[in-house]
Amino acid sequence: MKKKNNKKLLRRFVSYYKNYKGLMAFSLFCALVTALCEMTLPLIARYLTGVVQNRFEDLTLSLILIVGAAYLAVRLIDTAAGYFMANQGHVMGAKMERDMRRDLFAHLETLSFDYFDNTKVGQIMSRITSDLFDVTEFAHHCPEEFFLAGVKIVTSFVILSTFDIYLTLIIFAFIPITIALGLHFRKKMRAAYTKNRHQRGEINADVEDSLLGVRVVKSFARESYEEEKFAKGNEKFLDIKKETYKYMASFASVTRMCEGIMYVAVIFFGGLFMLYLDLSVPDFVAYLLYVTTLLTSVRRIIDYTEQFQNGISGIERFYEIMDIKASIVGGEKELTAVDGNIKFENVCFSYNGNKDVLTNIDLDIKKGENVAIVGPSGGGKSTLCSLIPRFYDVTDGEITIDGVSVKDVTLKSLRENIGVVQQDVYLFSGTVLENIVYGKIGATMEEAVEAAKQAGAHEFISKLENGYDTYVGERGVKLSGGEKQRISIARVFLKDPPILILDEATSALDNESERAVQQSLERLMKGRTTLTIAHRLTTVKNASRIIVLTKDGIAEEGTHRELIEKRGFYYELYSLYACEG
Repeated sequence: MKKKNNKKLLRRFVSYYKNYKGLMAFSLFCALVTALCEMTLPLIARYLTGVVQNRFEDLTLSLILIVGAAYLAVRLIDTAAGYFMANQGHVMGAKMERDMRRDLFAHLETLSFDYFDNTKVGQIMSRITSDLFDVTEFAHHCPEEFFLAGVKIVTSFVILSTFDIYLTLIIFAFIPITIALGLHFRKKMRAAYTKNRHQRGEINADVEDSLLGVRVVKSFARESYEEEKFAKGNEKFLDIKKETYKYMASFASVTRMCEGIMYVAVIFFGGLFMLYLDLSVPDFVAYLLYVTTLLTSVRRIIDYTEQFQNGISGIERFYEIMDIKASIVGGEKELTAVDGNIKFENVCFSYNGNKDVLTNIDLDIKKGENVAIVGPSGGGKSTLCSLIPRFYDVTDGEITIDGVSVKDVTLKSLRENIGVVQQDVYLFSGTVLENIVYGKIGATMEEAVEAAKQAGAHEFISKLENGYDTYVGERGVKLSGGEKQRISIARVFLKDPPILILDEATSALDNESERAVQQSLERLMKGRTTLTIAHRLTTVKNASRIIVLTKDGIAEEGTHRELIEKRGFYYELYSLYACEG
């Protein structure tokens, strides 16, 4: 991906300071105070050295006490300002991190299925956690460090120029050289840090994939294979880190050399100026101390370079996601008072412009009708149903609900009127109750219990250790397949949508669980327009209409009896299923 310009990235990032302008301004003011406090020591040393040189008897105990007390006051002020910078400055950065994470998560929620189909969750997690933590440090330290360095360099130049302009120019001539070298290595470091972050995301993705599939890993005794696979990514991460540190070390070594040359310049040219010109000993002492201050500033910038590159890379990766546009955007109308009449008109669909999965589908489903969709794998059954709530968009043609195009209504109102029960049930890490009320946020306990009863789930939930407050584990691992499915059905009962999509909801269950879940589904289907995708054909015998979908489109449609009598494609499917059963 093409690298974004730093200036453009920073210009966009500055908007996150908007809510904290007062805090930022006061933090910079404190930075100014600490910088000025640091500038006083060379002046005090110059003053005392001058007193000793000019008239030693003027150096009295009272003078030393006054100067010492004054410098103690300066250090107390410096301590207070430094405390505020370290404390509230980091709090400001943390608040900005919170704001960015909120915006990033909200944006991710708007993206369409096609983005998640092509992006590893581990990469997304890396961007929303570790990347933004580095941005926090950047947000706080970047303005302060550059502001501090700028104040110290400018102040030092102004003060030293009053001592001897020529020696000052000689010393400061080395600063642009150091900056030029820094810019050279910064480009290389940035590329290395970007690769570093990408590989970190790959490691996160590998770990997540292996841990979520730990049961498969152990059932095939593939622990050593997973360790080898992880080791390759881990070793690659190390190689990238080595490259990064090589550039960091080169940068630090060159700047250390520049520091040494600056000290040599002060000693050599300062000695010459004292010998042949009018540079005084107090001024020479001040030069040495100010050069130390300058080099400390340069060293802090060098130390901050890693953090700066981390921050810039994090900001870049943040905006990479923020700049992705949702491929599916809702209309402006609200879909209300839905009857449930669904119509497909010459609908075609393909994934990413590849070969069509659906071609010229015409289908008219009436309110309250129970339509079953059957056919061979790869025929587009799940895809057909995914087009109704606009999980994907049609390539051509139109889908309407009660005569209104699904593209003209808001996604929220469209999906609130559609309930989906899938084969692969997803339960969130939380309690049984929390998973049920997900279907209707704010539902009462009584409503949740009633929904569970309708779904045939209340009895087994009541027998759980903590009833509805039982923790289900990540992805519901503490429950059986049938139990998870009935909780998901209770969730849809609570949602109470007029349109229902059952995507092979019982195909992964054993016979006993299937019977229990099928009874729940039959209660759920009453009074709703229902599309049932079925692998087990016995579950759709009572459908009001059966659609046989193949890769060439709708091959047949009719009732179970009609299609059996027709002895066509459905008859062959049903006969094959009966033989397998």
